[in-house]
Amino acid sequence: MKQSRFTLSEFLALVVPSVLGLAGAAHAADAGDSGEIVVTSMRTPIEIEKVASSVTVLDAPAIEAAQPVAVSDILLRTPGITLARNGGYGEATSLRIRGADTGQTVVVVDGMRMADATSTTGGFDFSQLFTDDISHIEILRGPQSILWGSRAIGGIVNVTTLAPTRPLEGSVSVEAGSHQSVNAHAGLGGSSSIIDWRISGSAFTTQGIPTLEGGTTSNGYQRQAASGTVTVHISHDVSLDLRGYWTGGRNSYSDNYNVPGTIYGGDYGLSKQWSLYAGLNVSAFDGLWKSRLAIMENHTDNESVEPMAVPSLTYVGHGRIRRYEYQGDLAISRVLDLVVGAEREEERMAAGSPYDTVPFAMVEHTNAINSLYATARVMPVRGLTISGGVRYDHNDLFGGNTVFSAGGAYTPDGGTTVLRATYDQGFKAPSLYQMFSDYGVSGLRPEKAKGWEVGASRSLFHKAITLGAAWYERNSTNLITFAYCPYSGTQPAICYVPGTTSTRFGYYANVGAARTRGLELTGALRTGALFADGNYSIVMTEDRTEGASTYGQQLPRVPRHMANMTVGIDMPFGLTPSVAVRWAGASLDSTYSGTVLPGYVLADLRMEYRAPRGLVIFGRVENVADRHYQTALGYNSLGRTAWLGLRGHF
Repeated sequence: MKQSRFTLSEFLALVVPSVLGLAGAAHAADAGDSGEIVVTSMRTPIEIEKVASSVTVLDAPAIEAAQPVAVSDILLRTPGITLARNGGYGEATSLRIRGADTGQTVVVVDGMRMADATSTTGGFDFSQLFTDDISHIEILRGPQSILWGSRAIGGIVNVTTLAPTRPLEGSVSVEAGSHQSVNAHAGLGGSSSIIDWRISGSAFTTQGIPTLEGGTTSNGYQRQAASGTVTVHISHDVSLDLRGYWTGGRNSYSDNYNVPGTIYGGDYGLSKQWSLYAGLNVSAFDGLWKSRLAIMENHTDNESVEPMAVPSLTYVGHGRIRRYEYQGDLAISRVLDLVVGAEREEERMAAGSPYDTVPFAMVEHTNAINSLYATARVMPVRGLTISGGVRYDHNDLFGGNTVFSAGGAYTPDGGTTVLRATYDQGFKAPSLYQMFSDYGVSGLRPEKAKGWEVGASRSLFHKAITLGAAWYERNSTNLITFAYCPYSGTQPAICYVPGTTSTRFGYYANVGAARTRGLELTGALRTGALFADGNYSIVMTEDRTEGASTYGQQLPRVPRHMANMTVGIDMPFGLTPSVAVRWAGASLDSTYSGTVLPGYVLADLRMEYRAPRGLVIFGRVENVADRHYQTALGYNSLGRTAWLGLRGHF
């Protein structure tokens, strides 16, 4: 593959001195940064220096300082993460952790696993997740199926919304930017000895940009969202959690070429997602045994509309995922903690179009997984944490699957120095679409992964500087890929739509294997008014499918080299200017096209002014140089954009 014009050596000459000498946002922390940081993506709170896997924690100040609109905007600035988006906001968005496909990442919002049962891979649609009322984001890298089950091959994105701390408090923000974009959010909540509550709502609208390269008509996008949480303290040892999340969007997706003699069709898609959670928490034996019993449900509804077609409604999809969970946390002694759990996940999909044999027949397909898991943390000596676990899942369609994990973290000096090593396994069950769509094969086996990593972090000068490094490897087998049928001649039986005499041009099959190796370097600085952070990642993801013409080739849309850097200063009169730079090397667009997407460098300017009465005026110019780049062949990306906003907490 060709490298970008801005070479790796040139970029390293610019960035590495800043990363290693200045490097970290004042509020962002990687593993080992501070013993005060508590990680919840392990399904029970644990200090970050006791976690064996690499994890990045972003708190509310770090999120606000980065000024992202979508969560993916800030995730791609953390180590090992790449993003491909087919146009502007609202268009198809794929996020990969250490090269793993977007369907191999688990997304959790306030303890609710978010997924779309109707999507191709059964994963989460990152195009719909905005920062809204978010206060905390954790990115846990590497296979994590012990605790999170199917799809946790690449890692976990764990999102937590704001929790009230005062009897009555609120927040509001509004910003406007290029392409007639407006983003607004408001939240209100309160805390007492009996009940804690918070509700929030947000709205976003943009005229957008032409999705396809060469297009002349912008594709707009509108989104609304709402969330609510209630915790009722029934007694000192018993509480009830109720949570809800809803989002709805409308995005245009016409080709937008405006060919002479034709009329712009105005095609658009509608999407809705809502999730509900109810959980009962019980503590016993002076907090030594904590239990949680929960039920949650996640619904997705998608429609495609082509006003010039007859009929205009061209697709309808309904998905539902219902989960039942029990988890018990047992602190046996000061040196031994156990976590045990049982889960059941029920998945349902129904989809239809006017082109079905029976138009909009909406045939329903279901699947269920029953799971048991157990993990243990042992702290035999001061500073050393050894962890391990096992999980068994039984899928109604393909049977049983067992995964293991083991790891350790050691800090000899209370978190100033942390050494880590871990071995983890992961799996991903075939999606309902991969099994039952017109291209599905019901006998697919689960994708599997085995991975390990070693890492170290070190704080210097009373934690004014932190440095970190991690080396990892992951081997994946049984990967589900799309196989094409012969263009001519007699078609094999698998090239017929199941249950019909109609041929199809391809089908899903377990034919893939991949190996991913990589290095992640992180650094952070906070000294006086100056702050900076940086990271550099090498992601070597190779196709290891025996006999394939693509054997040894880097997997699509995963640059081998990536880096990020932010530098800013807190001025004494409340003004904080900063500069953020992101670099991505060249990548392959698809497995078979051979087309290389050139690398690119983007620079953003940010400003934040803390006015009296708790108000903050903020603004930014993204892609200052107005660089043209693509993360997916043929699809535009946002050029230079400017935003100005106001936010406040009361």
